[in-house]
Amino acid sequence: MECPHCGFKQMDYAAAKSTMCRQCGRHFSPSAPKPAIRLRPKGEAAPPRDPSIFQKLEGLWSRQQNSVIECFECKRKHEVSGAATSTICPACSAYIDLRDYKIATGFSRTIRTRGDVHLTAKGDISSTGVICRSALIEGKLRGNLHCFGTATINFVGKLPGRLSAHHVIVKRKADVQCFRQVTVGSIEIQGRMSGEIVADTSVTIDKNASLEGNVTAKAITVEKGGIFSGQLVIGQADLTQAELLPEQRPASASVRESSTPGTAAQALPAT
Repeated sequence: MECPHCGFKQMDYAAAKSTMCRQCGRHFSPSAPKPAIRLRPKGEAAPPRDPSIFQKLEGLWSRQQNSVIECFECKRKHEVSGAATSTICPACSAYIDLRDYKIATGFSRTIRTRGDVHLTAKGDISSTGVICRSALIEGKLRGNLHCFGTATINFVGKLPGRLSAHHVIVKRKADVQCFRQVTVGSIEIQGRMSGEIVADTSVTIDKNASLEGNVTAKAITVEKGGIFSGQLVIGQADLTQAELLPEQRPASASVRESSTPGTAAQALPAT
């Protein structure tokens, strides 16, 4: 493929709908024709250098259509066209999916996209994990869910996998039971939820909502009519789940052994 901006030639996928020049870094469509060189007739005045209002609006519209995405592998950020469905990382050449998924039936493949995921009420995801920009969960999710943006939960049932997101919203009609730790930046509960929550910032329980489980956060807000039942840690917990203290011998045992030399040490009962 030849870049229409600088003329640099490069190898790329034949089915690609858009790509990025590895020399000038500008995006172009492989099917777009290369702009022809137009010669100005003798005596014709040169066009004005200042862009017209139409050109300014066109440039503003093109900038709004582009978006900055981050590579899953090397974490490098680069700009892509808003109409692109996939792209290649210019640093590590990794494939990046940009498509949106709407699942209304059984689905067993792993999803890793920079787009959005909508699991309808009749949908059923049984894959090991879903990684996306934002998600709306209305059906059965049996695997893990990680959202870089907002995850909206709007179903009644159990969530056996891990849930992590920048922000989580539990809708008013939802009643979800989480079996594993929920790691979020912030969470707003409008319905019913049970599980262990670790939030970087705040936990909000709206009016007529309820939360049952242990919470670790920097702040918690329970509106009038809201219910919270469980242990609350404001800040960072000293001991996480399944973390044990180092084994120590009682001081009395050392004194008893030193005072009676020659006697065999006896094992102390477990406490």
